[in-house]
Amino acid sequence: MILEAIVTTLNADQSVNVSPMGPCVDNSMSEFTLRPYDTSVTCQNLLRTRQGVLHITDDVELLAKSAINRLKPLPEMVPATSVVGQILVDACRWYTFEVQAIDDQQERVTMKCRVLESGRQRDFFGFNRAKHAVVEAAILATRVQWLPADLISNQLEQLAVIIEKTAGEQERRAFCLLQEYVAQQLQQASSS
Repeated sequence: MILEAIVTTLNADQSVNVSPMGPCVDNSMSEFTLRPYDTSVTCQNLLRTRQGVLHITDDVELLAKSAINRLKPLPEMVPATSVVGQILVDACRWYTFEVQAIDDQQERVTMKCRVLESGRQRDFFGFNRAKHAVVEAAILATRVQWLPADLISNQLEQLAVIIEKTAGEQERRAFCLLQEYVAQQLQQASSS
């Protein structure tokens, strides 16, 4: 199954890259598969360092901001001990990992990862329909260059109904941020 998560990796200058990822996992969480695009910062960092930290969180605002590279300032982090990397303080669970095998023959690089250490920081609050809608909107926002504009707009309109009915403040802020980002990206694409 694909689990929506956030991965932290270290850039060449030792700054932290925070990126949403959908690893293929099983219930054991002893290993998983990442499939980042070969042009992504996460992919380049993992090819260079072969290590990172996978986070499970119910903070959809963090997920939305990281999806569109709007994390300023970065969230609070602490150093990991089993890898050279950073753990998000507000994540529910975290898993340090090392990349065991790489297949870079496709645009999406397949990386087989082994969990080295894990930790639990707080309970997972849970998802309501609005949190799911923000996750789906974040995925749409990361695919603006590849999907037709009308498809993205129609899906965002449908997700907005769910936000209106079930969202709290965090979900409303996250969805609004994603709507603004998508509108800006679509406007730039149509004017070029």
